[in-house]
Amino acid sequence: MNKTILLGRLTKAPEIRFSQTNNVKVASFSLAVNRRYVKQGEERQADFFNIVVYSKLADFVEKFLKQGTQICVLGRLQTRNYEDKNGIKRYVTEVIAEEIYFADSYDKMKNTDTQENISEDLKEKDTSEEFISSDDDLPF
Repeated sequence: MNKTILLGRLTKAPEIRFSQTNNVKVASFSLAVNRRYVKQGEERQADFFNIVVYSKLADFVEKFLKQGTQICVLGRLQTRNYEDKNGIKRYVTEVIAEEIYFADSYDKMKNTDTQENISEDLKEKDTSEEFISSDDDLPF
């Protein structure tokens, strides 16, 4: 099983591009994740992970994520290799995101325009699904 869960903050705004082969939107960014333990007398250390997001999730990333946003990423590790300009073979390990969730508190988010954009985006979504209005309607 290949499953990765990371909680951290974006180090800079996501980079958006389109794939060369089938013109799919691709977003990439770096996520700073604090290490769990701090040695006495030292500052907290962080690890930096490269995250790649495709298609509709890349649209979400482009629209709502910015530098400093705290998120939770669920995905899988993937390695790839390529040759650089000098002909040297390079290896890259990335997290391919499958799900992304906001992890900032509501108070922090309401002070930014992100929360307003999310609220507006949710209003535009299809609301044709039926919702259970009271506990009496629960099927169990």
